[in-house]
Amino acid sequence: MSRLQQYQASFSHGEIDPLLRGRVDIEQYYSSVAEAKNVIFEPQGGFSRRPGLKYVNDFTSYVGVTDQIKLVPFEYSTGQTYLLVLALTSSTNLRLSVYKDGTLQTGINGGGNSYLDFTITLLSGTTLDLKLLNFTQNKDTIIFANRNVNPFKLVRGASDTTWTFTALTTLNPPKIRGDLTGQSESVTNPNAHITPSATFGNIKITASVADTFTSSSIGQQVFATKGSSATTTWNGFGKAKITAIVSTTVAEAVVLIPFSNTDSLSADEWAYDNSFHDAWSSTNGYPHTVTFHEGRLYFGGSYTLPMTLFASKVGELNFSPSENLDDDAFVVHMETDTLNSIVGLRSGRDIQIFTTGGEFFIPQADLDPITPSNVSVKSTTKRGSRDGIKPVATEGGTFFIQRQGKALREMLFSDVELSYVANNISLLASHLILDPKAMAIRPATDTTEGDLLIIVNGTSDTGYRAASSGLEGTLACFMLHKQQNIVAPSFLQTDGTFIDIGVDLDVIYTIVKRTINSATKYYLEVFDDDFTTDSAVQKISSFSGTSYNLVPHLQAKTVKVIRDDIVESDVSNVNSSGTITVSAQPPSDGYIEAGLDFTVTVKTNPVEPNLPSGRIVAQKKRILEVSPVMYRTQNLTINGFEVPLTTLPYSGGGTVPTITGIKKMHGIVGYSTDAQITISQSKPVFFTVLSMDFKLAVGA
Repeated sequence: MSRLQQYQASFSHGEIDPLLRGRVDIEQYYSSVAEAKNVIFEPQGGFSRRPGLKYVNDFTSYVGVTDQIKLVPFEYSTGQTYLLVLALTSSTNLRLSVYKDGTLQTGINGGGNSYLDFTITLLSGTTLDLKLLNFTQNKDTIIFANRNVNPFKLVRGASDTTWTFTALTTLNPPKIRGDLTGQSESVTNPNAHITPSATFGNIKITASVADTFTSSSIGQQVFATKGSSATTTWNGFGKAKITAIVSTTVAEAVVLIPFSNTDSLSADEWAYDNSFHDAWSSTNGYPHTVTFHEGRLYFGGSYTLPMTLFASKVGELNFSPSENLDDDAFVVHMETDTLNSIVGLRSGRDIQIFTTGGEFFIPQADLDPITPSNVSVKSTTKRGSRDGIKPVATEGGTFFIQRQGKALREMLFSDVELSYVANNISLLASHLILDPKAMAIRPATDTTEGDLLIIVNGTSDTGYRAASSGLEGTLACFMLHKQQNIVAPSFLQTDGTFIDIGVDLDVIYTIVKRTINSATKYYLEVFDDDFTTDSAVQKISSFSGTSYNLVPHLQAKTVKVIRDDIVESDVSNVNSSGTITVSAQPPSDGYIEAGLDFTVTVKTNPVEPNLPSGRIVAQKKRILEVSPVMYRTQNLTINGFEVPLTTLPYSGGGTVPTITGIKKMHGIVGYSTDAQITISQSKPVFFTVLSMDFKLAVGA
C-alpha cells in the first residue's frame, strides 16, 4: 500500500463533462470538478456559494400567456440605466414595467399606473413568442422586431416615468419583385405616352393621360419595350424606378438603366411593371432581426425573404432606396446553398450576421462607411445560430448559441485569416447546456471578478440531455477571464424554473416561475451578494418584537431564517401574512433574512495522481485526509461531515463563526476506484474554498 499526496491548487476550469472522466492526461482534469451546483468560480481559482435571490415583485397577474415575460436592459446615459419588464397580458397586449436602481417606476406618463400597455399588430394567423422578440437600442430609443409583428419602438422621454410606444408604420419598406416574395407579377401598357426629362440620374416622367401614376406606383418600374409586337419585354435600354408622385401625370424617378434619348414613348413603346411589392407587410410578414450600425437601422429576414438584409437611409427610419447616393437605403439578398434564415444581427467592427446555417459579416474596408456601392457580404463560419437568443458581446468577441442548442461559441476576428472564427467555449462542459432559451452577460466590475455569461436552460425532454438530467429550468453559468484564458462553468438551481435573465450594468435580474400554495407564480428576483437564500426578503431597521410579516409571497413554503448571522429554526408552512418569528429582537443595526434554501454541491474529480509506474485509475484508493483552504467561510461540510470551524461547541444556535485558513478532515471516505470529495453546506451562509490538499492511500 502506497501513501501519496495531491494538491489541487485551482478549480479554474469549473465543472467538466462526464465524458472527460478518463482524460487524466490533460491539464484541465486537475483544475476542475465533476459537479458544481450553485457555486460561482473565482478568477483566482476558488469557488463560492452563489449569491441569493432577492425578491423584487410578483408579475403573475401580468402574464396572460404562459411564460410570456421578458427582461430588456436599457442604458439611457452613463448614470441612468433601466431594466424593462415586458409581459403579454393577452395575445396582442404588451405590458411594460420600468425599474431604475431596483425600484419600480410609478405614475407612468403622469397616470396612476406603474405600467404602460401597447397593442401589437400581428401577422394574420400568428402569435408572438417574446423569447423571439429581437431589439436594439440607439440613444433614447429601442426598436423591436419579430417576423410575426409589425416593428415598433419604445422611447424614453424627459423623465424616468415618461415612455412612449409607437408602431413603425411609416418605414417605407423597399419594393421587391413578386417572383422573390411569392406574389403575382403584373406588367401592363397604360394608354398613355410618357416622356423622361433626362436619360440618367434623378428624373421626372410626364404622362399624357391623367391617373397614370398613383401612390401605389412608388417603388414600381417603367421601361422601354421592344415595340408593339412584344409590348411587355424590355428592349435593354431605359429603365427607371418611381420614387415619388408629383401628380397623376408626373412622377419622380431614378434611372436604373439609361434611356436612349428623351423622346416621347408611345403607349406601345413602354410598359409599366407593378409587380413590385413591399418587402414586409401584413401579407409578407415582418423583419425578424434588428440592429443600429453607423447611423443606419438594419433589418434582417422575414417569412418571404429570410436571407435578405435591409438598410435604412443614414439618419432616417426610411428603407426605400431612391437616389443611389452613399447615404441612401439599400437591400442585400444573401445567396446560400441551403435554405437559411437570419436570426441575429450585431454591430461591431463589422456588421455580424447570424443565420440558422452559418455566420456572415459585412466588412468595412479601411474603415470606410458601408454604402450601396461598396456593400459586400462575406461568408465565414458554418456553425449556425439558435433563433431567439440574442448574441452578446465582450472584449472584442461575440458569444452565440449554436443552432442545435448544444454549444456556446465565441465569434472572433482572425487577423491571420482576415475572417472570423467561432471557438467552442463550452467544449469541456457542453453537458450543462439544455435547450437554451436566453443568454446574458454581466461584465466584471473590478479586477477580482470575471465576466459571468449566463444561459437559461429550457425543459426539453429529447435527446441524451433529457429533463432527467436535472438541468431543466436552471442557469448554466460560465465565469470568463479572457486574459487568463479561464472558462469555469457551473449550474445554478432554485426551487422553481428560471424563465429569463437580464443584466442592468452589474446587476443580474431573473424571472423565476415558482409553485406557491399550488399556484403558478412569476417573480422578478435579483442576485444579491448580501443574501444567502432565494426569493428572499431582508429587514434592516425598525425592529420591534420578534415576529415580522416578511414573506407573504412564499405562503405554504418552508423558509430559512437568518438573524444577524445566526441561523434560526426553519419556518414551515408559512401563513398568508408571511409571518416569521426569531428568537430575539435584532439590534438597530441588525438584520433579518427569510427565504428559500438551495442546495450547494461541489464534487471533486476522482483523485488520480501520476506515479512513476504510471496512472492508478483502476486501482482502489482511500482519501485519508483532506485539507480545504478557506476564505471567510461560515459553514462547510465534506462528505456529510461538518468542518469544525471553531473549537467551541456549535449547534447552530449562536453566531455563525467565520474562518480564513486551513482545516484538516480525517477518515471521511473508504476505499474505492473513484476517490471523491463532496462539498456541501448544512446552513445557508457564506463560504469560499480556494484550494484543497489530499492525502491518500493506494491499494487495499
